[in-house]
Amino acid sequence: MLEACRNYPVKHLVFARSSSVYGLNRKIPFSTDQTTSHPVSLYAATKKSNELMTHTYSHLFNIPSTGLRFFTVYGPWGRPDMAYFSFTRDILEGKEIKVFNAGKMLRDFTYIDDIVNGIQNAMFKIPDSNPAWDADRADPASSSAPFRIYNLGHHQPVKLLDFISTLETLLGKKAKVRLMPMQPGDVEQTFADIDEASRDLGFNPTTDIQQGLEMFVEWYKKYYKVDSGQ
Repeated sequence: MLEACRNYPVKHLVFARSSSVYGLNRKIPFSTDQTTSHPVSLYAATKKSNELMTHTYSHLFNIPSTGLRFFTVYGPWGRPDMAYFSFTRDILEGKEIKVFNAGKMLRDFTYIDDIVNGIQNAMFKIPDSNPAWDADRADPASSSAPFRIYNLGHHQPVKLLDFISTLETLLGKKAKVRLMPMQPGDVEQTFADIDEASRDLGFNPTTDIQQGLEMFVEWYKKYYKVDSGQ
């Protein structure tokens, strides 16, 4: 993709990233001015490496580039292997769901429509080089190259057990929960600082977890032809 942008110049490359890059950070909420040098999974390491490669191309070939770090995106047409998706399927089928870290997790669940709005807004905010950027006090989210990083999250973390409880209510069925220890490479909580995205991109997520899960469950039942009485 980067080679395509170099050989066929684009006005603006907007690329998806992940909150997983924050790794061992403990300061909450996660801000783009924090280091992302300590990922805890190979997935996170690949996301970090993509940011580094994109910055390099931005610097060498003057490609305006904006990276958007997504926080736990959910909603219709999602990946079936994502927790909210598999939880829904397994609850409806009466199967056991595995809940890691004994459910003591918080996630900044962000509804897909809010993410799409953030992407659309970012498309029209083409970054320039930051004239105030100083290598001795480097801002990780900007550069002397036309490069920028933003968080896209709901900015309201939800307890995983509360998330499951809401899903149970909407499905009209209790989950068979198996509490598990923490998974290697996972983090206990995610929480997005979206001040910069709000200021620069007009990013303003409006879908709370109740609304978002209602729309997801409605879609899921229709798409998979689930009997409403199930």
